Amino acid sequence: MKNFKEISLPDLSHTTLSMAYPSGQKTLPESGIVLAADVGGTKTELALFQIKKKKLVAIKSERYATTDHNSFVKAIQHFHEDKTSVIDCACLGVAGPVDGDKVRGVNFAWEIDAKKLEADLEIKKVLLINDLQANAYGLSAFKASDFETISKGEKSEGNAVVISPGTGLGEAGMYWDGAYYHPYATEGGHSNFAPGNELDLELWKFLHHKFKHVSWERVISGQGINNIYDFLRNYRGEKEPGWLTEQLKGDSPSKVISSAAIEKKDSVCVETMLLFLKYLAVESSQLALKAKATSAIYIGGGIPPKILSLIDKKEFYKNFINVGRMEHLLKTIPIKVVLNDKTALMGAAYYAAMGILK
Repeated sequence: MKNFKEISLPDLSHTTLSMAYPSGQKTLPESGIVLAADVGGTKTELALFQIKKKKLVAIKSERYATTDHNSFVKAIQHFHEDKTSVIDCACLGVAGPVDGDKVRGVNFAWEIDAKKLEADLEIKKVLLINDLQANAYGLSAFKASDFETISKGEKSEGNAVVISPGTGLGEAGMYWDGAYYHPYATEGGHSNFAPGNELDLELWKFLHHKFKHVSWERVISGQGINNIYDFLRNYRGEKEPGWLTEQLKGDSPSKVISSAAIEKKDSVCVETMLLFLKYLAVESSQLALKAKATSAIYIGGGIPPKILSLIDKKEFYKNFINVGRMEHLLKTIPIKVVLNDKTALMGAAYYAAMGILK
């Protein structure tokens, strides 16, 4: 099992981003045991933390394929089979729309019921939040070295947003009340993809024929990379090289395509990633405009940190600010790529710690 470094949180109001929690608490309790989970369409991460003098100290952690277990109850039972620690509170950041105490994943088949988990696992309190909401909370843990800046923008208070392409496309907002950020989940990744030129329109037609509804997730995600590649391979009429066909059979298509683009081994793969990054910039700007995110836009998820070498910052910025009369506003917004892949897990850990019953 992989251990995390000790994370010191003396006072959350003094971290990089000050977050407001529904419990009303501003600092971590003195002690307690919390379970944090980041439940995605591809992988699930679980971590057990002990709170010692307002510090979150990792006890153990595990990552596995979400499909390894047919229910979340069995996943936790396997993870915490020794039951050496009584869990005071658990928080699950789940890739799906949370409805009260229940959530059903979009890209996996589990339905998670918080009340049932409390009873089945004898956990005092189980909290459910959207995985992108957990991502937003987790941002408060990180330092400048955990981000890659695409555009510095201008330092300004105000709302912020998070966009995270991974197995799917997650989006969240962070409302600024003048003192604290209030993260909230959205399902913006499932809103309609908007073609901007003739090539985009041809892609839309291709995907509409295949899926009927064409969302941004169909182009800005792991599956989106594969969708763009399939379209371009067909549209350009270029035969797929044999070595690439073999690699696509044995590994994640998005990983193979992005690797081939990084190594400049195939022109269609290179164009695929250029389009992917263009669409990421465009949808990032749409999200920033809708939330008036003058503080920052954070680009998270599993894909961006792995393809940093493909990001042409000037080109990304040009596509980001290409919004006509609102260009002046978008020029002021800092754009940052989140490099730390523990964002959602740490956000869930904070949320659980703040939710410990008194």
